[in-house]
Order: sequence, then C-alpha cells, then structure tokens
Amino acid sequence: MEEEKQRVIQEYVPGKQLTLAHVIANPDPVLYTKLGIEERNAIGILTLTPTETAIIAADIATKAANVGIGYLDRFTGSLVLTGEVAAVEMALEAVNDFLQGKLKFATAPITRS
Repeated sequence: MEEEKQRVIQEYVPGKQLTLAHVIANPDPVLYTKLGIEERNAIGILTLTPTETAIIAADIATKAANVGIGYLDRFTGSLVLTGEVAAVEMALEAVNDFLQGKLKFATAPITRS
C-alpha cells in the first residue's frame, strides 16, 4: 500500500506587517532548552511580513537595547530575542516604532506573559 504524502502550504497576505510582538517574562527554563537558546530573563517573539523584514528588525532591536538574537529566520519572518525583561520590551518598542514610522508597516501591540 502506497503511503500518501502530506503537503504543507504557507500563505502570506501581501503587505507590510508585524503580526506578533510578544514578551515572555521570566520563562520556564525548559523553554530555553527546547528552543536551544541562551537562558536570560525574557524572550521576545516577532513575526513579520515580508519575511526578510526579520533582518531589519534584528538590526533595530540589537541597536536599541542590550538583547541577543536567539533565532532569526528570513524565510518565515520569525525573530526571537533574549535579554533582560526591560531590554526586550525596549527592543520590541523600537522595532514597532521604526517599522510603523519609517517603513509605514501595520504593527501589532506588544503583549506580555
């Protein structure tokens, strides 16, 4: 019996948008292990389209605050930042402000858990 292959199709709505900006304050240490990133006090998560904007966001974030890049994927538009809670929040605010003000992106509110 021939096994049926599944296909995954990703679709992006054309446009310039930051769809997720979230801070995880004081995450469970297991999260760092599962993500394979350095343990800090906070994790910041951004999702952007066009996906290459993750590169710009990483540059803005690291210049705005003392944060590290835990993960950056220019093919999916995912960016994960690590650092102190206040630094991660400052970095996300800087990215939001730059994308909205300079590049005219639709941005998302910064959420926190």
